[in-house]
Amino acid sequence: MKSGKNFRQKSAHAFAEASEVIPGGVNSPVRAFGGVDTEPLFIGSASGSKIYDIDGNEYIDYVCSWGPMILGHAHPKVVRAVTEAARRGMSFGAPTQAETALAQKVVAAFGSIEKVRMINSGTEAVMTAVRLARAFTERDYIIKMVGCYHGHSDSLLVSAGSGLAQISKPSSKGVPQQLAELTVAIPYNDFEAVETAFEKYRGRIAAVLVEPVAANMGVVPPVDGYLQMLRRLSDKNGAVLIFDEVITGFRVALGGAQELYGVNADLTCLGKIIGGGLPAAMVGGLAKIMDMLAPLGPVYQAGTLSGNPLATAAANATLEILAGGDCYTRLEASGAALQAGLEHAAESAGIAVTINRVGSIMSCFFTDKPVLNFTDVRGSNIKMFKKFFSGMLKGGIYLAPSAYEAMFVSLAHSKEDVEKTLKVAHNVFNRIADD
Repeated sequence: MKSGKNFRQKSAHAFAEASEVIPGGVNSPVRAFGGVDTEPLFIGSASGSKIYDIDGNEYIDYVCSWGPMILGHAHPKVVRAVTEAARRGMSFGAPTQAETALAQKVVAAFGSIEKVRMINSGTEAVMTAVRLARAFTERDYIIKMVGCYHGHSDSLLVSAGSGLAQISKPSSKGVPQQLAELTVAIPYNDFEAVETAFEKYRGRIAAVLVEPVAANMGVVPPVDGYLQMLRRLSDKNGAVLIFDEVITGFRVALGGAQELYGVNADLTCLGKIIGGGLPAAMVGGLAKIMDMLAPLGPVYQAGTLSGNPLATAAANATLEILAGGDCYTRLEASGAALQAGLEHAAESAGIAVTINRVGSIMSCFFTDKPVLNFTDVRGSNIKMFKKFFSGMLKGGIYLAPSAYEAMFVSLAHSKEDVEKTLKVAHNVFNRIADD
């Protein structure tokens, strides 16, 4: 790592230049580093567990492109697969056997998935799942959990009302109130809220939509029995249970959170890892629901680049690696070591932290209380997180630039990477304690 006031001078210049032609200088809001009161890094390259900014600084990367890089950056087998696919043609707008091979891998990994439709983003996957659920049930209302992010489609960019199981209001300009009113937002991990919502909107709920492990407000695992309760109440009320596994799919287990917790969804949304580092996503589920998609059924969905040959090549190569050997055992070991070390470093410095972890995803909340929902997340010390982020970045550790995001561990993270991370964290916690 370079040091001094201008150790990210080129990134600062690049950000100013980008801001002239790109809204906010970035193509996704969290990349702007607004949550940590600084300017973003501009990345020049990456390899394995490391990323390198355009100033030449090296960082151990725990963002992993927000989750997809479970093998690490530029894995040779994935690079080779994509390169070979590119030589054959980068887009056909026609079926390929690679799409079928990928679909077969997903169906084999997830016991709840009988058929899939490849698409291009997590937003599109959830949007399609919601449309299918509404068509299948002939109902309009969707239950979602506060703090769970499901992409930027209109019906899901909402915040909760003032009471339990209330109609939602738009959380973004440009979203019509009429669409927001079809979404019922309730607290995550709240049993009573789900029962109240089904009772209040009896016979009108098309689907329950949830991240089985919340990971867009930081990592918040489901409490015991919560997912089972969602499954039971969905069945009882004739609603479709949709698991948004865009983050957890192939991340917490080969079969996602459904394998880990033993609860099957009716529809599953996949993204991130399913593209092997390239833009791709998928919605899959029971054949009786999936067959409602055009051209078989009346639910329309289409995409010019769906099943793109480069993305399917990357995905097939990635899933072949994950399906073999001891990948998830190794990820669990690295995640557990990182969690234990961070907890010890914080305790030694007298800093209160709560670390939530499921496998290779985790979040460090600056609070001495359990974190079970979005209210708990917002009650953590955000100012202290900003200090932690800044100190870690200066020490060559790249974390998500938001207290509401996850840390991701990859198979490329070595024991030495973890040890260096913990050494930096120990120093940062001590400096925070001395402030």
